[in-house]
Amino acid sequence: MELYFIRHGQSINNVNWKNPEYEEHPDPYLTDIGLEQAQYLAKYLKEKQHITDENAWNIQNQYGYGFTHIYTSLMERAVDTAAPTARALGDVPFTAWTEIHEEGGIYAREEANRFNGLSGRPRSFYEKNFPELKLPDHYDDSGWWNRPFETEEERQPRADRVLAELLARHGDREGQPEQRIAFFSHGGFFVRLISAMLNLPWRQASHDMKSWFLLNNCSISRFELRRDELLISYLNRTDHLPADLITA
Repeated sequence: MELYFIRHGQSINNVNWKNPEYEEHPDPYLTDIGLEQAQYLAKYLKEKQHITDENAWNIQNQYGYGFTHIYTSLMERAVDTAAPTARALGDVPFTAWTEIHEEGGIYAREEANRFNGLSGRPRSFYEKNFPELKLPDHYDDSGWWNRPFETEEERQPRADRVLAELLARHGDREGQPEQRIAFFSHGGFFVRLISAMLNLPWRQASHDMKSWFLLNNCSISRFELRRDELLISYLNRTDHLPADLITA
């Protein structure tokens, strides 16, 4: 199985992260730059979807990607990023995976109610704006989150569960065609997921330093998960974007 982790485009929170007067949005939408990044990504992946040489060593995807499944977080910025690619590819299943959300979930940011869990977008929002997206059966107009703020203790176990479920759904099987999976997700969850894959302690580097895997908006990272091996082919690839659209 090949896994391609794609971070969402620039969000309104991203562009304002150094603005002391800005109050974070609980479910931020994409900026105009973020929307443009998503379009560039979709155009690139459409051009590279077909694998032109099945026998070549395709470690940098120079011969194409061949996605078989697209999954997205149900946070608005992830769906906004994934949808143009899903529409461009056309026949690749496009499915919401609620558990690949960003750390913390959907929660209030204003001081009086800070960290109170919120509902998230209702089902009708996604049905109206993204009819091609397959939604969970249990998801209704009460919203997809409707939980308390996700605590620190809950975050790594969630990533561990996602990895186990990913392998159960798409891991290599005898006689099964290669599965090539795109995850449209978030920077914080990426660090949790790579910690799960590599069995790393959270943010702990040598010499008392704190570790982090930085991802740019709309970057692509590639992993190969085989029966007895994990291969990291590349991280944080952005060469499909113009220089002026590379943001963090």
